[in-house]
Amino acid sequence: MGHVIQLDIPFRQNSAAARHSALIARFADHRRPQDDVFWLKENAEVLNVLDSGGARLEPGSLECHAGFYAGLEKRLGFFPQYYRFLLSICLDLEDLGLDGTKGEEMTAWVVREGLPAAELSDLQRAEAQRLCLRRGVEALPGDTGLADRLRGFAGRTETFALPNKKAAYELTHIVFYLSEYGRKDPDLDAPVLQSLRFAGTLAFLEMNIDLLSEICIALRFAGQIPPDIWEDWLRQQARRFVIEDRAQGWAADDYHPYLMINWFLRISGEGGFAEQIPEGAPAFMAPRSAGGPLRELSEFMYRLDGARCDDWTTMRAQVEDGLSDDARHMIAAAETAGDFEAFFAGFARAGLQGAGG
Repeated sequence: MGHVIQLDIPFRQNSAAARHSALIARFADHRRPQDDVFWLKENAEVLNVLDSGGARLEPGSLECHAGFYAGLEKRLGFFPQYYRFLLSICLDLEDLGLDGTKGEEMTAWVVREGLPAAELSDLQRAEAQRLCLRRGVEALPGDTGLADRLRGFAGRTETFALPNKKAAYELTHIVFYLSEYGRKDPDLDAPVLQSLRFAGTLAFLEMNIDLLSEICIALRFAGQIPPDIWEDWLRQQARRFVIEDRAQGWAADDYHPYLMINWFLRISGEGGFAEQIPEGAPAFMAPRSAGGPLRELSEFMYRLDGARCDDWTTMRAQVEDGLSDDARHMIAAAETAGDFEAFFAGFARAGLQGAGG
């Protein structure tokens, strides 16, 4: 049996520094072996969240990564395909306080080898650019249009009024990179902000803790205050996470939603990472629910076929009559966040009725 730890019990790790340090140690030593690429992914995410959130650590808490840091050049030389993970871990360790300056040499080597130029995706190029600029190295000096292309994608609001989690996560990461994880104003124009609000409405209707946390973080990095209804719901979910000390069974856990919702709490000035991290291999379990009304709403709208239109005022009564009580309640809550009529105009997909007939 696992040892279940609820968020509202007294903690032995009764300082933020102790809890941050425990989190780093558990991910470094207890969840996966270092030769597993998912070890790279998990540890890069943990360190990035703590570094960008201004975490304080106990003295010596990064020694669990000392051996890995010492061998970084060898790993980078043999596994250049993972250079973004390796660079991210290196730079965050140094910025969090580990003694060393490997980051400068590694970023320079990455650019000399042309690794950022080999990326197919603008989003990956943007991540590489952001990482290298942390040590003053220009990753893609010849690509002067990268930021404009990212802003063009993010500003197409129609994309984000439709269920498309891949696009929504790309949107949040564009804001992360343009803002340097909250270190500067990303200077987002009105369409990009509306894209974030549309994506947030979908995440809220799906009750997607992970994505909604990222959207609220992105909005705050852009100097915006997310709707109260979204943030209040996330706070409620944060209190329902459970951490289990399990020797096995953690590989498919909810560590990422746990990181994102606590990052959100930290960025919004509410602390975050308030729970004690157990010894051993922690498994992070998100609260379970029956799911949000997004699928129910989508299926109802699809069945309407030619009877649907893009005007929410016209459609509200018909939609509400066709949905469950729980779905109606969540949609009413989503309306209070604002922009719902504009969101619904895209979500309804009324303009393609009968196409191909």
